[in-house]
Amino acid sequence: MQKDVIIIGAGASGLMCALEAANRGRSVLVLDHSPKAARKILVSGGGRCNFSNRIMGPEYFISQNPNFVTSALSRFTPSDFISLLEGHGIEYQEREEGRLFCTGNSSQIVDLLFSECCRAAVGFRLNCAVSGLSNTDGFEVETDQGVFKSHSLVIATGGLSYPQLGAGNFGYLAAKQFGMRVTKLLPALTPVRFSAEDAPVFAGLSGVSINCTVSTGATSFTGNLLFTHTGVSGPAILQISSYWDRQSSLSVDLLPELDIYSLLIEKRRSKILLSTILDQHLPKRFVKLWCDLQGAPKPLNQYSTEEIASIARSLHDWPLRAEGAEGFNKAEVTLGGVDTVDLSSRTMESKKAPGLYFVGEVIDVTGRLGGYNLHWAWASGHAAGQFA
Repeated sequence: MQKDVIIIGAGASGLMCALEAANRGRSVLVLDHSPKAARKILVSGGGRCNFSNRIMGPEYFISQNPNFVTSALSRFTPSDFISLLEGHGIEYQEREEGRLFCTGNSSQIVDLLFSECCRAAVGFRLNCAVSGLSNTDGFEVETDQGVFKSHSLVIATGGLSYPQLGAGNFGYLAAKQFGMRVTKLLPALTPVRFSAEDAPVFAGLSGVSINCTVSTGATSFTGNLLFTHTGVSGPAILQISSYWDRQSSLSVDLLPELDIYSLLIEKRRSKILLSTILDQHLPKRFVKLWCDLQGAPKPLNQYSTEEIASIARSLHDWPLRAEGAEGFNKAEVTLGGVDTVDLSSRTMESKKAPGLYFVGEVIDVTGRLGGYNLHWAWASGHAAGQFA
């Protein structure tokens, strides 16, 4: 079978690329090894699909080339995707920090993309395993459903996150096959594990949530930290995991909106227990454990100024001793990917193999939590679809 464009991967970036290319009059075939397409879209945003973010810019993405995303983002904005939703009567809502969600569920997004692709005559072969790629007179894709040929080939296979949904290293192997580089790959937007020493100490706090600021180096995020059986999760931890080098320490400000030193100094003549004051600002289970680790709590009037200063420092700069991040099975995205040095930022085309394109998570572009990774899928897929 001969097509103008073959896209390997029926996820967010692949479907957007297929739609854009087909709308240009190109004959398009999408292949995917899974029996069901767009599975990652279905689980995104807790099933509500955090499809984009009103606040968009290169500063919300990590890449060895921070400016790589600029062109694609400027040509496909959050408003462009919203127009698609409105054209299909899909309601959406804006939440904190500009996050955009479907009012209904994620399947509405998948149905929209398939509806648009079908209208544009995009072909699909699901449950189709690719066994080989070659490029002589055009591209040839060998599969368990036959051999397919095309003028352009788009790799939209995603990263290593969500292996339970079929994620794998196909895209990276394809890049290397055609002489392209791949940066170091790490799980990102992922929970963090306590050190072996601290894990049993804090295991009893599983389920406790604290609004805090987590920092590594000059980077910090404010949001919920959630204790788990093995470590910590929650938005603040997921965000910082993308920036943490796994070697340096993580610092937690447990009371980012309160000057606890001034408060304690103000009440230092009181006989009130330290734990009683902390209970007003932090979960009781955490306060009990924290006080036990510090020693038996005393009335405030029994603490010296130096002791109060030390207590304040430990609350505003609690060292989170982490052993490492959880693996790809719990990561939302992959940090790293196909080196952007080998790609055109305008077209997503390989500089080493004309006609070969890479889109979405497989590229060395990682967005923050909050709809950025899905928007990169839309924007990069749209960019490639304009040229493939």
